[in-house]
Amino acid sequence: MYPIIKRSAHVVMLAAASMVAANAIAQGDGAFPSKPIHLVVGYAPGGGTDIMARLIGQRIGTELGQPVVVENKPGAGQNIAASYVARSPADGYTLFLSSNALAVNISLYSKLDYDPIKSFAPIAVFGQSPNLMVVPASLNVKSVSEFVAYAKSHEAAGVNFSSSGAGSSQHLGGELFRQQTGIKASHVPYKGSAPSIVAILSGEVQYTFINIPSVTAVKSNNRMRVLAITSTKRSPVMPDVPTMIEAGMPNMTMAAWYGVLAPAGTPASIVNRLNAAINKAVTDPAFRERMQTEGAETMAESPEYFQRFLANDIARWRDVVKAGNVKAD
Repeated sequence: MYPIIKRSAHVVMLAAASMVAANAIAQGDGAFPSKPIHLVVGYAPGGGTDIMARLIGQRIGTELGQPVVVENKPGAGQNIAASYVARSPADGYTLFLSSNALAVNISLYSKLDYDPIKSFAPIAVFGQSPNLMVVPASLNVKSVSEFVAYAKSHEAAGVNFSSSGAGSSQHLGGELFRQQTGIKASHVPYKGSAPSIVAILSGEVQYTFINIPSVTAVKSNNRMRVLAITSTKRSPVMPDVPTMIEAGMPNMTMAAWYGVLAPAGTPASIVNRLNAAINKAVTDPAFRERMQTEGAETMAESPEYFQRFLANDIARWRDVVKAGNVKAD
């Protein structure tokens, strides 16, 4: 009799295990996340992308009930961080907080050890930070059209524009403006946003494109004038600044964007769960207000939208880089 009872108990245990496995399959990955998530940033602590990582990371952690640890792996225009995440396990525990450098670097660098499309599973693009076109206050121009007229009247010598470094969004913004207007302009790269702004304040260069927080920090000294913003609508932070569209330049809309990606092959159930957590955060009024203080507009979109968004951004900047013969440092 005992062997029969033992065998029956074994059958019951197998049946119970099968039911647990079936439930897990039906729910996708119900156990995720069961440990801390690492969010990798390609820049040093304190910068704009790092700030965005910490803002969204804290909200993801609150929503999913696990800490999100921000890891800074700076260098090579975020290529070091991108390569690290691309090689990480596709289990949702190592994520990449990327900026638009992911779309640009494939055109700037002759060789990358990752592919911006094939190496990642996009989760969500959650914010965009438009740039402001600024000029020295000593330059007697008060609009984009007046600046273009000024630049064309000084075509023999040309004008200069500054950036935080070759291949940066400021560099590409200045180059796109040069291409759109046909002015003669030379790029002067600096090591960071601060010296780029100093070059404007001192009049060493005649224009640059910079983010809102960087501008508001020094605008009160009346040595710099803001001509336009590159968003599609005016910013609530600076409502008096016209858009480039209003200035007659509809193709000058651009922004630094912030998105979260996972290694390629991450299960769709995990991608969708992370997407839901991020989108819940960006629809919260308190989070939107906090993002506004950093000059960013929030977005709540699907992974499929982010995939298309990234592909379109790659194509757009490839054309700008090629036309301007732009090279990375």
